[in-house]
Amino acid sequence: MDSAGPRHGGRGLTIRAGLAALGLALALGSPSAQAGALPSGFVYLRDVDSSIQQDIRYAGAHNFVGRPIAGYAAAECVLTEKAAERLRAIQAELLAQNLSLIVWDCYRPMRAVADFVAWSRNPADAKMKQEFYPRIDKARLFALGYVSSTSAHTRGGTVDLGLTAKGASAMSAPTNCAAQNDRPPGNGVLDFGVGFDCMDELAHLNAKGVDPAARRHRETLRSAMERHGFRGYAKEWWHFQLVDEPFPTQGFDFPITPRQ
Repeated sequence: MDSAGPRHGGRGLTIRAGLAALGLALALGSPSAQAGALPSGFVYLRDVDSSIQQDIRYAGAHNFVGRPIAGYAAAECVLTEKAAERLRAIQAELLAQNLSLIVWDCYRPMRAVADFVAWSRNPADAKMKQEFYPRIDKARLFALGYVSSTSAHTRGGTVDLGLTAKGASAMSAPTNCAAQNDRPPGNGVLDFGVGFDCMDELAHLNAKGVDPAARRHRETLRSAMERHGFRGYAKEWWHFQLVDEPFPTQGFDFPITPRQ
């Protein structure tokens, strides 16, 4: 959920405006629609700090929809240069503590937000319910604010991330967000009580019933991010938004394509 609004939401351009911008870009052959080209001010995180682990969930099938999401043509974290540089500074601090960042989502095209909305309105498609929203009726996800028509991620200064042990290989593995600490051995991600994108009260930063180790890990991540100008969101322990983001009112819809 967004600190400025409902889940997968926040201040941004409307879906209609986003689709119009996309049509214009395609019609003009905009460089932003071409592989490897990014708008001015955006970078691939891997080019800024390759030590930060990436498991870009919406580029694959391990997410709450269960398939690749529109706009994710590559499993790459794209951010504004300012946000990426802040993560590099945070990573340097964490590596000294034998920890590492792992990112699950960074910049998110507006077409991806539209894809989430369309999915939320199809009650028959609930194949990922057990892992990501086992205690919520899918028909109520939009009304409850778990899915929104706008997202701060479209501005490039918001990131979803967690922590691993330094040098650990954090492979994507199924979890059940209604069962605290249900994480297979060898996943590599530190225990945060529940996994990324868990649509449940247990994902709230100060959720009751989360064991002390998971709470400490949440606090370690939050403190590191806040020291470098990010603010968290009370309902999602993994969600952080750059306070002084360079595009505070402008959403983008260029696709995430492979680095050149």
